[in-house]
Amino acid sequence: MSTRPPLEDHPIPARTKLAAAWTSFMFLYAYVDILNFFTPGVIEDLLDGKVFEFTLSQTFSTTALTLVSIPILMIVLSTTLPARANRTTNLIVASLYIPVTAFNAVGESWLFFYGLGIALELALLALILRSAWTWPHTAPPASTTSPDHQTVRARADAQSGLDVC
Repeated sequence: MSTRPPLEDHPIPARTKLAAAWTSFMFLYAYVDILNFFTPGVIEDLLDGKVFEFTLSQTFSTTALTLVSIPILMIVLSTTLPARANRTTNLIVASLYIPVTAFNAVGESWLFFYGLGIALELALLALILRSAWTWPHTAPPASTTSPDHQTVRARADAQSGLDVC
């Protein structure tokens, strides 16, 4: 029996983890809404101009578009913002989306369906928070922790008794 060498397992960069998690979050966010159309009474309510307890209006649609646009934009922002701004933005936005996500369960009759969707979305938000919180730090450059060449040379010359100009 031959043994295979272990599979190569490179660490995934924080930006890639965050963009992938936001992409997965958006797929769930969209598919839960799409699959909701198959819930009895939803289409009828939409045709009557109602979503949950809200009347369909330009304000409602603009608010809904904003709520969906933010996580969509987080996919791009997670790959383009500088590290410090990226980490902070991900921590803030993911934290704000926890109550937004939990709110989706209010008043729903299909709790298994919504419960699973919400649990998966919350798990992804937790992954985003963890990935942003544990963003790797870089080691300080060697030049800040050790003296430069001229300083070392000056010390050596001083110790040997030579004049340093």
